[in-house]
Amino acid sequence: MKQQRLAKIDHEIQRILGTLISQELADPRLAFVTVTRVEVTDDLRHCKVFVSVIGDRHQARQSLDALNHAGRFLRGELGRKIDLRYTPELSFVEDRSAERAIALAKALREDAEARG
Repeated sequence: MKQQRLAKIDHEIQRILGTLISQELADPRLAFVTVTRVEVTDDLRHCKVFVSVIGDRHQARQSLDALNHAGRFLRGELGRKIDLRYTPELSFVEDRSAERAIALAKALREDAEARG
């Protein structure tokens, strides 16, 4: 499948899931969750959903558990909102790139202050 079409599908799934998670899920285990990236396989059967969680490790683990628990609901709603032959199976993965970027910026700032 063309990469451009896959990128469009990734973006649309990311948009829909972001909206569903923020507006439809009322699980108290969910912290502030943001869908940062989505990767659909070429056959559109599986989808990795990368999420960023604001909070500590415990909140992140609980949020991922809540998302996995709501996976069937989210997949069903996704299937209703997007026109694909197959609705992909969803697997949620924690994206810690924002945390790493903040830590790196802090380390660079501290290094600059120490030098100068």
